[in-house]
Amino acid sequence: MSNQPPVPDYRPLIADCRARLQTGQADLSAAFLADGNAEALLTKRAALVDQVLLGLWEKVELAPEISLVAVGGYGRGELYPGSDVDLLVLVPTGFDPAQDSRIEQMVGLLWDIGLDVGHSVRNPDECVAEADNDITIQTALLEARLLAGNDTLFVMLQRLMARHLNAADFFRAKMLEQEERYAKHNDTPYSLEPSCKESPGGLRDLQIIRWVARAAGIGDNWPDLLHQGLVTEEEARKLEEAESFLSHLRIHLHLVVKRKEERLLFDHQEKLAQAMGITRTETRRASEMLMQRYYRNAKLVTQLNMLVLQNLAEKIVPRIQAPPWVIDSEFQTVRNLIDIRDEDVFRRRPAAMLSAFLILEKRGELKGMTTRTLRALWRNRELIDENFRRDLVNRALFIKLFQQPHVIRTLRLMNQFDILGQYLPNFGRIVGQMQHDLFHVYTVDQHIMQVIRNLRRFSMPEYAHEYPFCTRLFSSLDRPWLLYIAALFHDIAKGRGGDHSEKGMADAREFCVDHGLSEEDTELVVFLVKHHLNMSAVAQKQDLADPDTIRDFAAIVGDQRHLTALYLLTVADIRGTSPKVWNLWKGKLLEDLFRMTSRLLRGDSPMQAAGIAERQEMAATQLRLRGLRPGVENDLWSQLDTGYFMQHDPDEIAWHSRILYHRVEPPEPVIRARINPIGEGLQVMVFVPDQPDLFARLCGFFARHGYSIADAKIHTTRHGYALDSFVLLNAQDHLPYRDMIGIIEHELFELLRVLPPLEPTTKGRLPRQVKHFPIQPQVVIRADEKGNRYVMSIIAADRPGLLYSLAYVLGRHKITLHTAKVVTLGDRVEDTFLISGTELAKTPTLVKLEQELLETLQV
Repeated sequence: MSNQPPVPDYRPLIADCRARLQTGQADLSAAFLADGNAEALLTKRAALVDQVLLGLWEKVELAPEISLVAVGGYGRGELYPGSDVDLLVLVPTGFDPAQDSRIEQMVGLLWDIGLDVGHSVRNPDECVAEADNDITIQTALLEARLLAGNDTLFVMLQRLMARHLNAADFFRAKMLEQEERYAKHNDTPYSLEPSCKESPGGLRDLQIIRWVARAAGIGDNWPDLLHQGLVTEEEARKLEEAESFLSHLRIHLHLVVKRKEERLLFDHQEKLAQAMGITRTETRRASEMLMQRYYRNAKLVTQLNMLVLQNLAEKIVPRIQAPPWVIDSEFQTVRNLIDIRDEDVFRRRPAAMLSAFLILEKRGELKGMTTRTLRALWRNRELIDENFRRDLVNRALFIKLFQQPHVIRTLRLMNQFDILGQYLPNFGRIVGQMQHDLFHVYTVDQHIMQVIRNLRRFSMPEYAHEYPFCTRLFSSLDRPWLLYIAALFHDIAKGRGGDHSEKGMADAREFCVDHGLSEEDTELVVFLVKHHLNMSAVAQKQDLADPDTIRDFAAIVGDQRHLTALYLLTVADIRGTSPKVWNLWKGKLLEDLFRMTSRLLRGDSPMQAAGIAERQEMAATQLRLRGLRPGVENDLWSQLDTGYFMQHDPDEIAWHSRILYHRVEPPEPVIRARINPIGEGLQVMVFVPDQPDLFARLCGFFARHGYSIADAKIHTTRHGYALDSFVLLNAQDHLPYRDMIGIIEHELFELLRVLPPLEPTTKGRLPRQVKHFPIQPQVVIRADEKGNRYVMSIIAADRPGLLYSLAYVLGRHKITLHTAKVVTLGDRVEDTFLISGTELAKTPTLVKLEQELLETLQV
């Protein structure tokens, strides 16, 4: 028979504890909403849970040799409204928890009363062993607090932990942990949906300072650090303010969501702003104002985190002090960090602030700046005023910053410590400014930094494998540092209303003239800022098979230097918006446009610029390499017009020809699919007698199989066959591409052989972000210059099956589709179609068509 005592009826106790928790937490939340005292809520919620746990402890009557210990944030005496309650059941060595069912009963009761509990059951030796292996456990035990039970056992644990805790090792481990955490969040505080706890600039950055200071015996609050001389009075005040803002934000977030949530998702930002008393203005949403406050606070936190941890490192991990190496009368190096030789250097000569950054750029061996140098920069940044900006020496120093190899490291540091925003006030206005287009994942200032970083990588040999073509072009460009200036200004006018390219162009012109750039260089920078969106728009939205497209674009760029510079800036710009926006297919479109325009600028004819003869020759060479005799392609190629050869590259032409040369007029559909040789996805070729609703049928098929169409080339041969090509990308979790080739070929063949009626359209599920930042759909249909065909442009929120819905409407109106340019920018699509049909020439029916298309695009 079991020796375990019978289980008491705990139901009344559970009901009482649950009621006390619910009532207590509701009262605490109401008090916080009334007085805004975050510290009171955090400490009183911890005290409330303490009381409930002590009551349970007494009722369950656990063995007297056991201790109940609060760890982590709860051990610190702080509990956010949705936070877990982290507990350690501390048992003596030799005690078998499995033999005492009351421990399991206690934990079960905690869940029953509504607490989210994280718990462990260990003896002191096990705690130390686990802490040695896991820095997270060591950190949690650092804040351990005895709640109930055997105090002698708890003191034993504390002594063991103190003997095993090495402050220097703890510091190094926390630094590595912070690096890994930063990497998970793309090393930026400025994502559009950051975690207020874990992202760089979040609460964790402040907690790590406290933990390191506590492990070193320095203290665990900001006054302690001030007393030890590790922070100044201003820094201690700013640490308190930054922590207060984040605490209020996190509390409101938990209350708004009614559960534990650390991410500032679009779903919550507007409600969160209202809860924090932020109201919208005529030009800005409340959520946008909240997030700008958050980003600026995050920027301050990362500054303070860097400064204080550097000071703690000097105290906790002492090094052999080598004598400083003197650079000049104002600067020296200390442990590969640039250091000011006296505290007042920037106040005496404000220009030395720019000199410090120039030295950092020129000396690649330097890893950064000492704490006292960064503090002095921060303290004296407001000396950068209008007189400072007008000074010709300062202007010359600022321009030199762009001419050095380590430009991006310097500009990031200048931005982080507000030097850049002080020198360029218009840049200061976009710091922390959100972009509500959903394909930019960074704030405006951080996007600009990403673009400059990308341009810098074009000059670095270690990235040549990733950007071979851009690296070659960058090295051939005269004064490539001008691209950095253009990048700095290309989005500087975001948020001012109107065309940001035009306003940014004016800013750039004034800057270049003021800083003594030549007329030629000024014109290039201004051109790049004005036209920084043009090249991507032409490549992705216009028909590159049309000689007029290339001719018009060549007229805009004018010469090879402008073309090369614009191409490099465009690639860097697109790649700096979001990891999801760039793909090799977009890269190919841009490169095709660059090469064709370059040939035209060299004097080739439009046909020569398009490289038709060259493409045909290269495709024929591939066919010979496949063992096909010369001329087998002639029957097929005689049915293909110039537009086909301009639309397709040699590899595609060879692929189509290899499949179709012996079946130029097949009685049944010919379907082939292959892994896309240019980046991700599948290429699908369809060869079938042209027929109504073919494009709609194909789009519906791909949508049902979970694919999005990245590109579509629609071509009708001279003998009435449709030769259509698609690039497909997975829109959701799916079978590997290779496994889908046979399925697509078989099922699409059956579909086109049987030709069942088109299925009714349905509106697919919208991405979460679009619900909070809706995209107003637009449809524009205009006759082309020749007047026999029409260009239809649409802008809308992306969703599964969108192209099928559009094609379905076009099919009902007997509209023929000739080409499709499919552009997806995050959750936004900007597609362009070349269409024809008798209804398009009639204004009433054209208006009706546009209305139907708009209804289809509405979400």
